[in-house]
Parts: sequence; C-alpha cells; structure tokens
Amino acid sequence: MATDKTLSCRDCGAEFVFSASEQDFYTEKGFTNEPGRCPDCRRARKQQNGGGFGRGGSRPQREMHDATCAACGKETQVPFRPSGDRPVYCSDCFSQNNRRY
Repeated sequence: MATDKTLSCRDCGAEFVFSASEQDFYTEKGFTNEPGRCPDCRRARKQQNGGGFGRGGSRPQREMHDATCAACGKETQVPFRPSGDRPVYCSDCFSQNNRRY
C-alpha cells in the first residue's frame, strides 16, 4: 500500500503531495516515473502546449477548404480538398444523411 509522498517541482521548486491514490493510478497506467511538476505547473504547461496533445506540442491546425454543399447549395468549409468526383455536404446535410443508415 502506497503512502503520500512530498515532492519538489522542477519548474517552480514548490513542494507538492504525490498522494497514495495518484501513485496507485500511475502504477495502474504503467507509468514508471513520479511527476516532476506540481499540479499548477503541469496545468500551465498543458495550456501552453495547446491542451497537452502528445509530446511537446499541440495538434496542428487543420487546413480547411471552401466547398458548396451538394444538397442545399450552402457555402461551407471542409477539412479535405474536394476532388469533384464525389458530393460534398455541409455539416447539417451530412448529419441528416448519416441518420438514414
């Protein structure tokens, strides 16, 4: 059974508690290292990196392309380059089409 540990943050130097339940969670997930940052510094780092997507960065911004909906004719943007050989739908028409299946 794990017991609470007091650790020092590598960024700000503040002491923080690595609780027994957090240790159990780390063990369950297979993490082998203790946290090196306090919760505030972890939160700030995650925010700085765009929500913590992967290591060292945020998710790249998707390139959007202009298109005209094949069902209603509304101008829309899609996350792929329309090739012209298949219909493209706005989000509303796409949702309605997918409900049929």
